[in-house]
Amino acid sequence: PGGAAWRVKTFGPLGNENEDKLTMYMDLVDGVFLNKIMLQIDPRPTNQRVNKHVDNDVNLRIQNLTILVRNIKIYYQMIRPFVRQCMNRG
Repeated sequence: PGGAAWRVKTFGPLGNENEDKLTMYMDLVDGVFLNKIMLQIDPRPTNQRVNKHVDNDVNLRIQNLTILVRNIKIYYQMIRPFVRQCMNRG
């Protein structure tokens, strides 16, 4: 299966068995699924919650993606010193 029906082996399926392909695709586009992946990578709580029911609201979609980018940036800034330290040892 292709398109939005793909599965991420590490993080489980995109959506659940009862959701249609459009719903799974919208979860991906709206940033819901990507934020779930980021929480698996860095489970520390954030101050902002992802809007799970975007319903084609562009502002909510932007907010979700902004949260995602912010969390990626925070995670990168947190691990960067450790990466540099490991690289300097090699």
